[in-house]
Amino acid sequence: MRRKPKQLTAEPTLFTPGASGNGLVLQPSGGRRGQAPGGTRAGGAPAAFTDETATIAPAPPEPVDVDPEVLARAAAIATRLALRRPRSDATMRRGAGTLTSVPYAGGSDDVDLDRTLEVLAERPVPEPEDIVVRERMRTRRSVLLLVDLSGSMRGERVRTAAATVGALAGELAHDALGVVAFWSDAAVVLPLGRPVRPRRLLEDLLRIPAQGLTNVAFPLQVARRELAAVPARDARVLLLSDCVHNAGPDPRPSAGALPRLDVLLDTTGEHDLDLGRDLARLGHGRLRTVRHHRDVAPALTAIFRR
Repeated sequence: MRRKPKQLTAEPTLFTPGASGNGLVLQPSGGRRGQAPGGTRAGGAPAAFTDETATIAPAPPEPVDVDPEVLARAAAIATRLALRRPRSDATMRRGAGTLTSVPYAGGSDDVDLDRTLEVLAERPVPEPEDIVVRERMRTRRSVLLLVDLSGSMRGERVRTAAATVGALAGELAHDALGVVAFWSDAAVVLPLGRPVRPRRLLEDLLRIPAQGLTNVAFPLQVARRELAAVPARDARVLLLSDCVHNAGPDPRPSAGALPRLDVLLDTTGEHDLDLGRDLARLGHGRLRTVRHHRDVAPALTAIFRR
């Protein structure tokens, strides 16, 4: 029998990294519960003054010790990953991607004359691919990873999730990457587009203890805002969770508002396969299930295949 999610009486809190350079220090975004960066509430409404009694935002999670074995697990996942780079696309609109000289493949008609003449000087009888054209190459994606650190993801499950993010961070280091951890609240562990240090990112995640209920809708709303300025074809969200949504509103409408949402579903314990399928379908993405950290690399390779 499926549980009915708990209705929240207050907006969830979004934590963001503090200004300290001594490891991850989280603080409530905007200094108010439920308020997003720039004076906006998490639901998108502008901030305003009221006569209501003020409430104190909850303290950020207390750090915990890092499990050194997870580093080896992350390395094992990383060695088996085979993520495809963003494809070239001659039909992209002007200004999107980097203009690059490539062999003719039946697409672009913008001939790079200088490069073509250099090739023809060495090949008196040219082939079609000896013609060099200019195409715009998609070399940078914007990928937002949503990592479930709620109470239902404790133990081996949260260690596998952290190792997965650590391994992915190495593969996506040349992309615009962002990481959001969530439970009943959420924390921006790596703001989108900041420099990626995979080991530091993994350690930061492991310092956040698994806790609280699972509010899947809130990180999806955060993801939509974080990716608002990114062209839809370059933006994607990956949800790492058991999808045991037990707090907050139905996450399905939020999934449908994203350009693409893929789901990596941990099935080692309690999980909600139906919700995971719905989120991936509404988010125009893929669902892959994992029961062991060895399942992660092939699942992610399949997800990033397109």
